[in-house]
Amino acid sequence: MDRYKTIETDHKDLIHDVAFNHFGTRMATCSSDQYVKIWDLEEDGTWKCTSSWKTHGASVWRVAWAHPEFGQVLVTCSADRAASVWEEIRESDAGKPRSSWTKRTSVFCGGSVSDVKFAPKHLGLLMATVSTDGILRIYEFTDTMNLCIYSCPHELSCKMSLSSLSWNPSRFGEPMIAVGLDDPSTTSEGKVFIFEAADANRRWERIDTITSINEPVHDVAFAPNFGRSYHILAVAYRHVKLFALKPQSSGKKRLEISQIASFDEHQAPVWRLAWNTTGTVLASAGDDGTVCLWKANYSKTWKCIYKIKGNGMSAALEQMNEKLNADARSVNSRLASIIPQERPNWPLKVTAHRLPRKDK
Repeated sequence: MDRYKTIETDHKDLIHDVAFNHFGTRMATCSSDQYVKIWDLEEDGTWKCTSSWKTHGASVWRVAWAHPEFGQVLVTCSADRAASVWEEIRESDAGKPRSSWTKRTSVFCGGSVSDVKFAPKHLGLLMATVSTDGILRIYEFTDTMNLCIYSCPHELSCKMSLSSLSWNPSRFGEPMIAVGLDDPSTTSEGKVFIFEAADANRRWERIDTITSINEPVHDVAFAPNFGRSYHILAVAYRHVKLFALKPQSSGKKRLEISQIASFDEHQAPVWRLAWNTTGTVLASAGDDGTVCLWKANYSKTWKCIYKIKGNGMSAALEQMNEKLNADARSVNSRLASIIPQERPNWPLKVTAHRLPRKDK
């Protein structure tokens, strides 16, 4: 059964990102209107806007939640070259709960900040940004009770414009980040870089590159790992590709990278990727106005299991409507061939006769 909910966001411009909190009960949206809106899930299943405020002086590209262990914390990034950290303050006004969002800090980069993400909880309160100046920056908040205190111990230059990043959520192995490049120039070096903190001091370095993608990358997303001996990375550009990253215990290369799937269902550039909690279903959204859900079957073959159109219809429902419309056109065509096309001259003459009155 198809279930869709349409939310009137009242954003005045294009919405660039949507992010759910850890429990899926809160949602944040950001837009080119420079505003961020917070939505809470009500008991009746509806989403209610509980906060809305102007966050930046330019388009807001991304929004992300920190793990709830660190409080109700958001981070936003924008074309104004800043990434801002926000914390929710809850108060009581005349016995009624009231919340407001306070900016705790802002970090500035040398170009438009394309993406920002908090690290997985087991790494502590870390935050990474990528920007068009080609630098991956990693920030550390040393005091989780005071988000104004932070340091930026790592700045990693990629020498090309960056578009997206993804932390590897796996607890096993060294911390890992994938970075996507949207530089339009064609290069044999590849457009996805893999970074790893290899030593006890968490000194980050680039350990590998996915060289099979030489087009601008729009999004990257690591899949949650539950029992796999390798990591899965999804890459969105003109199509969607999945790669398996298998750690190597010996040899010069730390990773063995192989492509395990390629999707061209969208027939248009793909801009956003998201995994489910278990890392078994991937959602992709493209310029064709559709969201596709991908899942591997028992033979590890990935297939599109569901497609949702931007008008709120599933692909199956839309095909049914198209079939009904085709049947209706066929019926109309047959009726037109049966009913004479020539109409009689109007108006027709009608003669009325008065009935004789009966004598009482």
